[in-house]
Amino acid sequence: MNIKNLEVSKYYGQELQNTSDLKTNACCTAGGTPPHIQEILNEISQEVKDKYYGCGLTIPDALEGLTILDLGSGSGRDCFIASKLTGEHGSVVGVDMTDEQINVAINNIDYHTKKFGYKQPNVTFVKGNIENLSALGLEKESFDLIISNCVLNLVTDKQKVFSDAFELLKEGGEMYFSDVYSNRRIPQHLQDDKVLWGECLSGALYWNDFLRYAKKAGFTDPRVVEDKPITIENKELEEKVGDIEFYSVTYRLFKIQGLESDCEDYGQAVRYKGGIPNNEKGLLLDNHHYFPKGKIEPVCGNTYNMLHKTRYKQYFDFLGTWDTHYGIYEGCGGNIPFTSQTEVNEGSCC
Repeated sequence: MNIKNLEVSKYYGQELQNTSDLKTNACCTAGGTPPHIQEILNEISQEVKDKYYGCGLTIPDALEGLTILDLGSGSGRDCFIASKLTGEHGSVVGVDMTDEQINVAINNIDYHTKKFGYKQPNVTFVKGNIENLSALGLEKESFDLIISNCVLNLVTDKQKVFSDAFELLKEGGEMYFSDVYSNRRIPQHLQDDKVLWGECLSGALYWNDFLRYAKKAGFTDPRVVEDKPITIENKELEEKVGDIEFYSVTYRLFKIQGLESDCEDYGQAVRYKGGIPNNEKGLLLDNHHYFPKGKIEPVCGNTYNMLHKTRYKQYFDFLGTWDTHYGIYEGCGGNIPFTSQTEVNEGSCC
């Protein structure tokens, strides 16, 4: 374990005892909590919630029966939420390197198994470094979904995490995660600041570097789901970072053969039929694509495949073929953050 990892483990295992110990609001959830997630949160043990340090909502839709991996699972909050949503026949694996955090998660498995009415646990926790997933014995192409909540900023080899995640996903699977991003690269002297690093700021991804990492790993067309500015609300730390701006961003990355580097127009369209729990009126794919139930919506080839070659296929009708190419699809995409929303982060540590 490198020095940075040791510092992170100490910060989250010893210096922080609960969310109130955080010195900034970077590790706080952006936006509101959907009612169905809040209902599950009401069932999560208080000990698990007290040691939650996420920065977004990393729980997408249509999870029943999925095999899910949580990178940097901490006290297990998101794993237990996913456990309820994937159902007793799905499974969730959480990976974390901090003893104090993973012990809380393991000690709460029985509590949530009984709370959810399951005969057997569908959650397991593995101690390990997410920068070395290949050493944990996880089977390649075995996960439908990989989630992560405000953890990638804490690792030094971000490229390896994305590349390993790509290998662990099944074809048609996705990585759905929230993290802290910056509008420029963070200078080394700030990266060396233990508090700024532990508070999820100085390890933040410059968005253009993230796009490069993701595409090199094989995630051709990253999509932003939500992005909100982060206000540090700590005068001393604000002075340290100066003019650097930080954002909480939720991305979804699909592992799909055939995605193109740009959004291309093949004259295709889709129609959402409904049926996804908690999304009866419509489905939000990303911050450029909302599909109202019953309405035919033109889409680019990449968006078509993100619905047709994934777990969403059964919920859509698909119109058109790949016979004719009409050129670039204008106004599509959705991989550049910081443009869809301008309001200040009003989220809370929940």
